[in-house]
Parts: sequence; structure tokens; C-alpha cells
Amino acid sequence: MKSTLEVGKELVDLTGQGRWLEAINAFYSPDIVSVEAVVMPPGRPCPQGIAAVREKTVRFLQDHDIHHCAVTGPWPHGDRFIVVFKLNLTAKNGPMAGKRFDLEEAALYTVKGGKIVKEEFFYNMPG
Repeated sequence: MKSTLEVGKELVDLTGQGRWLEAINAFYSPDIVSVEAVVMPPGRPCPQGIAAVREKTVRFLQDHDIHHCAVTGPWPHGDRFIVVFKLNLTAKNGPMAGKRFDLEEAALYTVKGGKIVKEEFFYNMPG
């Protein structure tokens, strides 16, 4: 079983390469809970279960062109770790459609049994 720090390092490596779904498949618990700071329609504030989190991630990837992504961390603390994502995106849909913007967010992950059981995102939306 991987330690919290090992999970964090590998998550940073995969997401830094744009391998978001591979990271989910490798490290997320089937019962993952995702807590978003801002919910974009038709999303839910706290998707639960790996299928819902995968769906949320696929929708994000389909709705944005990612021009650049820098991932830093992890910063571990017991069974949790923090990662910071800095993305440069162009939205394809919604009120930001066609607009290029920067998004910086911190994510707090909780690990149990070598799997991520909870992710919490902290950020401000541009505009």
C-alpha cells in the first residue's frame, strides 16, 4: 500500500502531464467524495463515487482548452496532502466561452488505505 506522500507525488506527476483520468483510475477510492468551491451547471457541489468524479473531470476537460498546467506539491500532513494547480485555459462553453484565463487552485486530498477518499478544491473564479 502506498503512503500518503507516495500517492501525492504520483498524483502530481500524472496531473502535471495532463493524465487526469489515469490519476483518478490509479489513486481514487471507489467511494471518493469531491468538494468543489464553485459548482458550474450541471454539476453537483459534492459528487460522490468514482464514476461521478470521472464524469466531472471529463466534462471539465471537454469544456476547456488547457494551454498550460503547472502542478506543485505535494505538501503532506498526516493522511492528507495539498497540491496547487495553475492552469491557463480557454473556456469552450458558458459565460466564459472563448475567453482565455488563468485559474489557480489548491486541492486538499485525504488518503485512506493508499487511495484518495476525499478531494477539496479552493479557488476564486475569474471575472
